[in-house]
Amino acid sequence: MVGVSSVSTGVAAYEIIPASVTPLIRESLRISPTIAGLLVGIMFGTAVVVSLPAGAVLDRTNSRNTMAAAVLVVFVAGCWGWIAGRNGNYNGIIASRILGGVAYVVVWNAGIDMVSRAVDDRQRATAVGIFTASGPIGFALGQGTGPLIADWFGWPAIFLVPTVFALAGLLVFWPTSRKMTERQSDPPSLAEFGSVLRNRSVWLIGILGFLGYSLYLFVNSWGSSYLTEKIGLSLGISGLLVAVFPAVGVISRISSGLLSDRVFDGRRQPVIFASFSLTAPLLLFFIYFQSVPILLTVLLLAGFAVQLTLGLSFIYVREVVESHVAATAVAFQTSIGLAGAFISPIAGGAIINNAGFDIAFLIASILAVFGLVVARKAPEPTRR
Repeated sequence: MVGVSSVSTGVAAYEIIPASVTPLIRESLRISPTIAGLLVGIMFGTAVVVSLPAGAVLDRTNSRNTMAAAVLVVFVAGCWGWIAGRNGNYNGIIASRILGGVAYVVVWNAGIDMVSRAVDDRQRATAVGIFTASGPIGFALGQGTGPLIADWFGWPAIFLVPTVFALAGLLVFWPTSRKMTERQSDPPSLAEFGSVLRNRSVWLIGILGFLGYSLYLFVNSWGSSYLTEKIGLSLGISGLLVAVFPAVGVISRISSGLLSDRVFDGRRQPVIFASFSLTAPLLLFFIYFQSVPILLTVLLLAGFAVQLTLGLSFIYVREVVESHVAATAVAFQTSIGLAGAFISPIAGGAIINNAGFDIAFLIASILAVFGLVVARKAPEPTRR
């Protein structure tokens, strides 16, 4: 768990770290904010496209070996981005980030697959919740260390250093994981692969992931701007307040598994339903209060609530399909969820530009209510 989570943390830090030094990159490369935003967004877009094929490959291969190969690929991508940045080659950086996006989605899907297989049924959601907490930890690590790395070694080094962290995680993971990926059945046929895409339960859980990631990225992307433009807080204070929204995910994603396994006896639906039940009113409260302590409380509660879904949905989806296509189901969930992450900031910006923040947050709250309806229809898995 320590090794595979360290790998995922390093790759997550690599994914987000350009956002922490965007002004330096823009000044050095002379690029616009939109073009600079692609340095992060391109990895989400790549993951959406690559996730499902990656899952199909994982169902046919040894996830341990595939994980190791992906870490080596992300290290190559980091070296490539570092060299391209030193040479002022924006296109080279983007190409390296595309390669890194392929490796990222393999690490994520393989990690969930291996962690799920490494524990018994009663601990599965808890273990996956712990692993998925590597996402917000990596984001916090990338955001916090990016300016320091840029100051010490120059901003191009931000692409290389997190991948070294992932390599260190691989050194811990490799000798402890020999029994994590033994296959108990033959690889799925093409027809069985297609059965995942025709499974109604998989689509319902996929919609829950899409909505959860959409709400998560919407607040992450536009919460600080709202606090600055509507409440009148400084950009620094706004950033610190909004930072608690993803940071609380470390607790939330672990708690989702513990609640499901221990409190609800392995049932997944009550936790997902509670997630959207809390998120819907909290997003409305956010635009009706101007007190900083209240806004901080709302951000903490909303961040906790929405990330209950993000942690649990990956174990939920693999339990509604047969075990030999579980990695494909997880990959589908990743692809659908990251599609929401990719679309949400763009759609949110368009709504804010045309209708304002209040309407944007109202629509976000309505999406959470829709999540409630879908959560009611999503079945409890029979294979736990």
